[in-house]
Amino acid sequence: MEKKRQNETQSNIVSFIPTGDYYYKKSIQAMNSGQMNKAYKYLQRAVDLSPDDPMINLQLAIVELEGQRFEEAYDLLRHAYQIDPDNPEIIFYMAEVSGCVGIMHDAKRFAEEYLKLEPEGAYADEAAEILEFVAFEQDDLEELEGSGEDLYRQEQARRCMEKGDFPEAINILEDLIEDRPAFWSAYNNLALAYFYVGEEEQAKALLHTVLRENKGNLHALCNLTVIAYYEKNEEDLQALLNVLVKIQPYTWEHRYKLGATLALIGQYELAYKWLRSMQKRGYVGDAGFYFWLSHAAYFSDHVEISKSAWDQLLELDPDKEGFEPWRQQENEFALDALEHDRDFIVEKLESSYTSERIFGLFLLKGTAHKQEIIAHPKWVNIEQLGSFEKLFLAYALGHEFDKKNKVEASFLRAVHVSEILLEQYGKLSSLIVPMFQMWFVLCEQALVQNYRFTNPAAIAGANDYLFKSSQMLKVTKKEIAQQYGVSVSTLTKYIDEILTFLPDSHN
Repeated sequence: MEKKRQNETQSNIVSFIPTGDYYYKKSIQAMNSGQMNKAYKYLQRAVDLSPDDPMINLQLAIVELEGQRFEEAYDLLRHAYQIDPDNPEIIFYMAEVSGCVGIMHDAKRFAEEYLKLEPEGAYADEAAEILEFVAFEQDDLEELEGSGEDLYRQEQARRCMEKGDFPEAINILEDLIEDRPAFWSAYNNLALAYFYVGEEEQAKALLHTVLRENKGNLHALCNLTVIAYYEKNEEDLQALLNVLVKIQPYTWEHRYKLGATLALIGQYELAYKWLRSMQKRGYVGDAGFYFWLSHAAYFSDHVEISKSAWDQLLELDPDKEGFEPWRQQENEFALDALEHDRDFIVEKLESSYTSERIFGLFLLKGTAHKQEIIAHPKWVNIEQLGSFEKLFLAYALGHEFDKKNKVEASFLRAVHVSEILLEQYGKLSSLIVPMFQMWFVLCEQALVQNYRFTNPAAIAGANDYLFKSSQMLKVTKKEIAQQYGVSVSTLTKYIDEILTFLPDSHN
């Protein structure tokens, strides 16, 4: 009898172990009651428990589509289609998601397949609309290379690159090229991946291979131009620019690539010509399109169009607030100041000294070259930054610090010292660079020792006084105290305090 009860208990326990179907039904109930967040979680759990159920994959994919998480939806639908390739609903949604991720060949193929299976089906009108859209995009469609599988693998690589996983992107693209030796867009993406990991020569070799085998490939020309620009190779840059200005691209893809490249290297009027021509013809761009259109328009004296494009950008990517092209013109510092000298800042960022690097990161906040420097794969490598450098980078990017946090509050006061010094001198000239270098040496040591920087104005004055005294310049504590709005006794106190952070020597 005891054994029978044990068997019954074990049977009951097994019966209460949830299955994918159980969570699928729970998700439907949650949807019917309007609890979409719960439904989404239930569906994710259902897929975990029943990964090979095509309908569960389909339902989660639909929710992902509604949330505009197109890549996730594509992965789910592709898996569902592999399991059940004859299901009309899966076929329709394969058409839908293929269009969303830009694989127009497949969008057309699946829409036609659905209409063949169910010409009067529930999604017949939507399938017809997809075909109309593809026809409208026919110019771009003709430029696409590769099968749906090839494009899917390239999309995987692109996502890896967006996440910063360049080694995985390189593996995917190298395998793809091995299978498809003439898949030129994969070569171009592989070259970019190599460039982002610092393998510039390998990147250039791949791009030259493309140009030998596929003469006039615009993406390869543009990528080589960007590399020459970042490497400051004026001879190659000019030679490539001479080629680019003669190109008359027809497709939107090529106009976008050419326009963005020209904007990046400062050829704003030409960039504006191509990007604006797309907008006039009804092109609905992504965040990158509006970013470069706004910059090209602003520096070509089309201010209203620039601001309109920027408004469209912020709707798509609110994090770009603060990168407006007119910010550098409205900045109180002159554009000939060293804080707007790209090479000067990069030199600081690449220094072997932490104090120099945090100096460069401080200048990054207000420089006209902020976006360009951040976008470069080697100049700001987050993985290699120390804790103080990461704080300065966060400051440069406009991060909101917690003033109730003692560490962050102290850091903000340290930064304020730097801001006061720059405000006192109006702009960063070569004459006062040594003073800032001295300050960031002190600042680094003070941060290491958890100094609180309680009076930024007095500390700024103390640094100024110490620097001028070290240069044998005629200066009194009274003059400096008045200049920084503190008393002589307070100034003296902070001179004594920060002197303790001065190393014996600093090369």
